[in-house]
Amino acid sequence: MAIKVHHLRPAPGAKTPKTRVGRGEGSKGKTAGRGTKGTGARKNTSAAFEGGQMPLHMRLPKMKGLKNKPRNKVVFQVVNLDRLAELFPNGGEVGPDELVEAGAVRKNQPVKVLGSGELGGVSLTVKAHAFSESAKEKIAAAGGSVSEL
Repeated sequence: MAIKVHHLRPAPGAKTPKTRVGRGEGSKGKTAGRGTKGTGARKNTSAAFEGGQMPLHMRLPKMKGLKNKPRNKVVFQVVNLDRLAELFPNGGEVGPDELVEAGAVRKNQPVKVLGSGELGGVSLTVKAHAFSESAKEKIAAAGGSVSEL
């Protein structure tokens, strides 16, 4: 015999009658499932209430955002020497504009050259806003020159 929609029944025990609390002593009457005495028996408390402990919303800072960085901090776009050697294998003049065209840095941002990696004998004339000491030494050793903007 094929099963039909009107034959379907919920599993035994799946459907239980709604508990009507506070409707007489017969079932969940007197205290209506709230226990005896105390705040929970008398009224509702907010979800933020932590039993007298300083609540989380009062422990956190009032103003949004962490403001511990200096307002005049300069964030450099960094380029390493091995990246310069990779982008400009024939040497030549390298400045922020050439680096932007090559996709190494974002435009209108100060550029700093760091001394990680080797130039591999490529002679570069590098113009940037800042250099690390090791970068200056390695560029000079490869026969190039450095000028700060």
